[in-house]
Amino acid sequence: MTTIPGVASTISITGTGDSFTATQTATEVAAGLTLIELQIMANAQRPEPVPRIHISWSLPMHDIYSIWHSGSDRNKNIPANWTRGHIAKVTSQMPVVSLYNYHGENRLTAAFSDALEAVEIKAGVSEETGELRCSLDLFVESSPELSDYKATLRLDTRAIPYYTALNEVQQWWAQQPGYEPAPVPEQARLPMYSTWYSFHQQLEPAAIEAQCRIAKELGCEAVIVDDGWQTVNNERGYAYCGDWEVATEKIPDMKAHVARVHALDMKYILWYSVPFVGQHSQAWSRFSNRMLYTIERLGAGVLDPRYPEVREYLIQLYEKALVEWDLDGFKLDFVDAFRAEPRFPQPSAAPAPAAVPPAKTAAEEERDEQSIDKAVDRLLTDVMARLRALKPDILIEFRQSYVGPLMRKYGNMFRAGDCPYEFITNRVRTLDIRLLCGETAAHADMLMWHPNEPVEVVALQLINVLFSVPQISVLLDKLPAPHLEVVRYWLAFWRQQRDVLLDGTLMPSHPEVLYPMVSAATRQKHLIVSYQNNVITIPASLPEELIIINGTLEQRLVLEVAEDHGPRLLHIRDCRGQSVQQEELSLSPGLHALVVPAAGVVTLHAR
Repeated sequence: MTTIPGVASTISITGTGDSFTATQTATEVAAGLTLIELQIMANAQRPEPVPRIHISWSLPMHDIYSIWHSGSDRNKNIPANWTRGHIAKVTSQMPVVSLYNYHGENRLTAAFSDALEAVEIKAGVSEETGELRCSLDLFVESSPELSDYKATLRLDTRAIPYYTALNEVQQWWAQQPGYEPAPVPEQARLPMYSTWYSFHQQLEPAAIEAQCRIAKELGCEAVIVDDGWQTVNNERGYAYCGDWEVATEKIPDMKAHVARVHALDMKYILWYSVPFVGQHSQAWSRFSNRMLYTIERLGAGVLDPRYPEVREYLIQLYEKALVEWDLDGFKLDFVDAFRAEPRFPQPSAAPAPAAVPPAKTAAEEERDEQSIDKAVDRLLTDVMARLRALKPDILIEFRQSYVGPLMRKYGNMFRAGDCPYEFITNRVRTLDIRLLCGETAAHADMLMWHPNEPVEVVALQLINVLFSVPQISVLLDKLPAPHLEVVRYWLAFWRQQRDVLLDGTLMPSHPEVLYPMVSAATRQKHLIVSYQNNVITIPASLPEELIIINGTLEQRLVLEVAEDHGPRLLHIRDCRGQSVQQEELSLSPGLHALVVPAAGVVTLHAR
């Protein structure tokens, strides 16, 4: 067992049984930062089915306030140690957990190098001892035959901001061989229009193009055409997926339609449900014996990517569409459905003896991969390589929760999980993505709202996702003129401040209460968004430009200033960008209460 420096705990590995031996080597690469190199070897020196391996350690519950992991969403409470952990693998979540104190200072950030095979990661309180019990369970969804397995557990107990610790984790993953992120074209970092909430499956080319004309004028640079182009059935199921031929009753000439959107100087991205083959498709009879499982309520099955025929079929579909219709990208959906059932197997107290595998069927003999996760990695790696060979700046969007370390090499746009209208959830999900996505473009879920909403609420939809790339999904030609004015202003504001919003140092505070205040900074500017009626602490060192956004429906902002920053030019605008107040403000030590309209903006320039 290895002692963790700064934690006074040991790493324990159990569950290897009689067939495997586990070793571990600790290296302290910096004070408070330790890498535990793990090796699990088959005693017979030949591949054996590996059992579920349990790695555990503990530390006192001292000065630990809350927990962050990629699937925590709006619930960032520290659980009891007898609850289930979260599963991370190639197409779902990330193998990392971060514990921090009230001030957001890291107390333990644990990350695992293997983001391919399913691992259950857990940190929970022992009610008997008051300790925090942490663990990793390896091979929780499969028992691949291995002779030698190596991985690294990264333990960071340094007193640094939790967001800094997480940012260093994503950099560590990105440096691993085979984890190199895909290039991010400039178009991936610009606002887009999506058809999903505005049209759902009822697509019509002239109507899409009409929305694109308005969206382009507002500042959108691409359209994502979602589900519905491949079927005349509008019942929201997937029984007609799999052939991926255009429903000509809806879109008579896809190539001409795409060309008309290109003529507006907009990119065209098309939705595909990657794993689903519907029972009413022609592909069903071809692949019915090459499914992982079926979902009767959806009328579809999930393809088994371990078959080379399946992978080649999917890749050729995208290549053909890219060439024939001159697409610019793909929204590749539901890739987390590539899994065996059940999704979350129950852990056992002791490893079960390896079962004798049943004889393979003739179809199963054609598989060239044993692991589903490795087959998915092979599929998506080849998809990206072959599409980039045709169009180097190809755009690929993946949706939360498939936004992990390996997904960065397959795609360049990560979108928040569906949360229609719910701007608070959109804020939480986009920031959760940003904390670990590096340079991969983080996108908000599509913004939609009721046309009777006041303009301030429309502005809040955009303000809550400022630190991500916005996607708009309302019928723009049906919006009241004041709504369009708000969208135009905030998209222009977002573009003007993109250098700090996307590329500045991101500092989100208090994840456990849904990030009530978020800052970002460059050498030239510091931007703060207050999402609650908080007292805003002004940094001791300020650049030339300070921007403060009222992300509430209150009519004021209160600034707490510790250092004398001298006279500043104050400019206050309302949610439509209209000037409300301009004057000189002495930013002296103390409290400064400013009257700021709901969803308004304050800028303070050094004289």
